[in-house]
Amino acid sequence: MSSAVTEPDTRADLALALELADLADAITLPRFRAADLRVTRKPDRTPVTDADTAAEEALRAAIGGQRPGDAILGEEGGGSVGEGRGWVLDPIDGTKNFSRGMPVWASLIALCSGGVPVVGVVSAPALGRRWWAAARHGAWTSERGGEARRISVTGVTALEDAYLSTTNQETFREFDGMDRWLALSQACWETRAFGDFWQHCLVAEGAIDLAVEPAANPWDLAAVQVLLEEAGGRLTDLRGVPGFAGGDGLASNGHLHEAALRVLQSAE
Repeated sequence: MSSAVTEPDTRADLALALELADLADAITLPRFRAADLRVTRKPDRTPVTDADTAAEEALRAAIGGQRPGDAILGEEGGGSVGEGRGWVLDPIDGTKNFSRGMPVWASLIALCSGGVPVVGVVSAPALGRRWWAAARHGAWTSERGGEARRISVTGVTALEDAYLSTTNQETFREFDGMDRWLALSQACWETRAFGDFWQHCLVAEGAIDLAVEPAANPWDLAAVQVLLEEAGGRLTDLRGVPGFAGGDGLASNGHLHEAALRVLQSAE
């Protein structure tokens, strides 16, 4: 008899995650650019809207009904995920954009098993885009509800040919890392600030090659980790440790990862 461990099938959980994304879209999109949108500030001065809290509450209720034994970690409601099954939720990633009427925002939904993301969905209804992935089932995207297409990262192997993005370069200054950003951006061919979830999805679908975040929370990166990995890329923190909980992040096509880390670390 074989002693090999059979990994869980993620297809049913992916189907649920996509249903959860539909639920989030149905709450967030009608509130986008709403005249009566309520925006407040959390203690860290980041904005939160009534759509953030309503979407997370609905997602938590749905998960509780469908997977009552699963843990939940959410940006607005807190919680934790351990070594068992746990969902990581960001009801609106890009709340600053959402609150200012810019369409680059998304709901991020991830399922972790043993502390590792195995399902990830990124739904950006104002852009008409959705990305999703499940372990061993590839990474996919669709536009305006159209036909799904499988995505993969680029084959770029030299930093001088690489397209790099961040969210806000001033965050590097805040965390005393501007020298690292300048060193990496100068080593690359082109830089932009696509920001937040979008830049990681752009790496996964092969539009850009690198994305770097000097500060990130677990709910910012859990869903995009599995997306990147299933597309052939990598996600680590800025020290090169794999995973979504390191407090910062480097997403790449895989080929450029070690070279980018060397530049970032040499400029410390």
